[in-house]
Amino acid sequence: MRITSARGMAIGLATLAVVLELADIWVTAQLPPSPYTPLPFAPEDMAGTAFPVFGAILVHSRPRLVIGWLLCLGGLASAANILSANTARLLGDSPADWPVVGLTWNACTLALGVLLPLLYPTGALLSRRWRWVVVLAVAGMGLDWAAKLLPVPGGRQAAQVVVAAAMGLAFVSLAIRFRRADPAERRQLMWLVVTLPALLVPWMIGDPVWWLATPAIPLIPAAIAVAVLRYRLFGIDTLISRALVGTGLAIVIAGVYVAASGASTLLLSGVDRSAGLAAALFAGAFFLPMRRLLLRGVDRLLYGSTGDPQALAGRLKHRLQHADPGHGLLATLDVLVEGLSVTGAAVDVDGTVTTSGTLGRPARTVALVWHGEPVGLLLIGPTERRRFPAAHDERVIATLTPYIADAAHAVRLTAALQRSREHILRVREEERRRLRRDLHDGLGQSLSAMAMTINVARMSVRRSPDQAERLLTDLRAGMDAVTGDVRQLVYGLRPPALDELGLAGAVERLAFGPVRTAGDLDGLPAAVEVATYRIVQEALTNARKHADATRIEVRLERDTRLRVTVSDDGKGLPADARAGVGMSSMRERAAELGGTCVVRGRRGGGTVVHAELPL
Repeated sequence: MRITSARGMAIGLATLAVVLELADIWVTAQLPPSPYTPLPFAPEDMAGTAFPVFGAILVHSRPRLVIGWLLCLGGLASAANILSANTARLLGDSPADWPVVGLTWNACTLALGVLLPLLYPTGALLSRRWRWVVVLAVAGMGLDWAAKLLPVPGGRQAAQVVVAAAMGLAFVSLAIRFRRADPAERRQLMWLVVTLPALLVPWMIGDPVWWLATPAIPLIPAAIAVAVLRYRLFGIDTLISRALVGTGLAIVIAGVYVAASGASTLLLSGVDRSAGLAAALFAGAFFLPMRRLLLRGVDRLLYGSTGDPQALAGRLKHRLQHADPGHGLLATLDVLVEGLSVTGAAVDVDGTVTTSGTLGRPARTVALVWHGEPVGLLLIGPTERRRFPAAHDERVIATLTPYIADAAHAVRLTAALQRSREHILRVREEERRRLRRDLHDGLGQSLSAMAMTINVARMSVRRSPDQAERLLTDLRAGMDAVTGDVRQLVYGLRPPALDELGLAGAVERLAFGPVRTAGDLDGLPAAVEVATYRIVQEALTNARKHADATRIEVRLERDTRLRVTVSDDGKGLPADARAGVGMSSMRERAAELGGTCVVRGRRGGGTVVHAELPL
């Protein structure tokens, strides 16, 4: 069957049911009022209208799901049943004498009373063994027809018992399915379970309130439609929780009001208005405390000891206060696993995964954001068996995710600090190796050669003064070269201009012009001076060499930090610019001191290099 034709057929069944109900309205108007109900319609009228309409909605969205077809066919059978029964009464016949009445009633019972609970919500039986429930129902209906044709004492009563037993077993299958179901399917089942009491309780009480079940009939197909199509958008556990809290508040506040009213009336006899006001104030004073108490109790009933997300947040804060940054993330995951009742959870921070419990295949992934900056991914495992894991999960995740993001950010900072330490150690060792190589291969060899030249000159000074003169001249040139090498080594360790001119003067020499300063630049830490000098040097080199700048401005500002800004009017950063050695060097020098260095475009054209270094 094609989807389009299936949808058209479902709409046709619903339309036919509505037409039958309209006809029944006319027939019912010709009959005397029913002595059993004050309503102008019967329960079959409500079922014959609501079930086909919601069934058509289900078929339109999920044509292959058998639940929608059962609603359509069961509702149509109900509409045909009430119309045929009322028509028989209008014609003066007994509905029991019309075979169509019994046939449509059996069809409605089979579709809505047996097959629907057996197949809801997936459209499939729990197992093949449950087919015998359908066989039992059909056998009971067949026995009822046989008892009509061949009157046997007690035959019809036995048939009704068999059909009732089949219906009971069908609803037992719902309980078994709920116990075995995953969290999503449990949510779907709960929509039906919550609405059933509105229908069953008045019927079980019987006269004189049984007719109150009639207005509740549309709740059943509506709940089924919501459960199948939109169950993820609504929290059934929230609905149950708030309903229980509201009912409890109404009962408790009413009791407090009655008690306070009675007591105040005794104490304030003859002052009725004062008694009522005192009772209302006394009952109102109990509202908020009772609401908190009932909400906590209902959450504990629905979710156990982990029902209150705020309590989980308090527990998480306590654990974070007593855990070091390296273990804080694991502590947050432990609380999350406990609050969600999942098999496990993990956080992926830059490829490093921290896991609590057994993650398995993640059932959900949540992005962790710290002040607008992505810091990792939260991976949540499958849910363990729990009664109501719907909106509670969303509340727990929304409450705990900020703490997990903070812990993940702390892990990133710790990892960055460790990498910075390793980088500093590596750079220091590389610098030591360079100094050793330069001293050994350059300065050491030069000094050795100079020592040999001195020995030769000493031996040549008497027999060959000219040769000794040439050797001493070469020695002088060699000493000048050694002096330059030593100066270069010293300059690599710390620019001499910093000691000669100070930071501002050294930067002015680099910039070939005045530098704007603010604050006292004397007495700065040596590491800050060197980092500032190198950052300015690299920024000026980039501006002159790559940006074709005609004007460069340098600012040094000191308060609680040293702020370094180099701006130019060059051609700016290209769109696809990548950080080279120079830019990386500036950022690394700032990061080594715990500061920052940012390179950005300048409004109106050009580039700005801004660094902030702690003191």
